[in-house]
Amino acid sequence: MSVIWHNPRCSKSRATLALIEQAGINPEIRLYLNDAPSQTEIGEALGLLGIPAKDLVRKTDALFKELGLKGADEQTLIKAMSENPKLIERPIVFANNKAAIGRPPESVLSIL
Repeated sequence: MSVIWHNPRCSKSRATLALIEQAGINPEIRLYLNDAPSQTEIGEALGLLGIPAKDLVRKTDALFKELGLKGADEQTLIKAMSENPKLIERPIVFANNKAAIGRPPESVLSIL
């Protein structure tokens, strides 16, 4: 079972989804902006990605600055991403007990 945290308005997210489908996989599509991941789910994603929260948060988003998240600790960033899912780097693909960020889209192919 493959899952993509997808934002259809994002070109990288659309390209990643197309690449997965071209590989013959029909992932479960989670529109994470409407169905925000919980803090636990974000923590699990970070574990599968093998990165800290600071590497998953979109630091260039205006909301990051508005919320004063520069230098924030792990739990604060996870909570902020759960409450404001647009702060999550996208897309994230989950497959075979692994995860990858689709930037570039081809980076997800290694986990399929």
